[in-house]
Amino acid sequence: MKKNLFIVRHATAEDIGNLTVVRDFDRELVSKGIMEAAKLGKALSEYFPEIQAIYSSGAARALSTATIVAEQIKFDTEKIEIKDALYGSGPRGYLEVLNTIPDEIQNAMIVGHNPDISYFADYLTRDDVGGSMKKASLIHLGFEGFQWNELSQHLGGFINRLEGSH
Repeated sequence: MKKNLFIVRHATAEDIGNLTVVRDFDRELVSKGIMEAAKLGKALSEYFPEIQAIYSSGAARALSTATIVAEQIKFDTEKIEIKDALYGSGPRGYLEVLNTIPDEIQNAMIVGHNPDISYFADYLTRDDVGGSMKKASLIHLGFEGFQWNELSQHLGGFINRLEGSH
């Protein structure tokens, strides 16, 4: 049975620059980012609203993006699972999350950060996924004939790309 993976980069967040009062992990979405996430969620609701599981980095900007997108596709936000491996663990952390998705799930979403998430999308497919992911963008990959725990390099096919930014 086909598996669908939706890889989402978080929307625009505060730029902390040289400020040390806000940790990178705690950066919140700015109003532009909130609008981008809502736009991405609306596009996804029209394109493919049947997401069964959402896994997000615990960083504020990623979790906020996941929550806003979930609301748009009528996904219960209480069921978003925070995965520590999606923050600062590199593409290997993303693969760890992917390989532990329960097999009864056909359509899953992972929300995370660049550059790891762009590297991860490239790793999973031989297809051109368009380079570095923009903020508030989504890449849809499909996997035919595999279980989540079997997925690895070059097994996915690129299906579509959606963007919430202009």
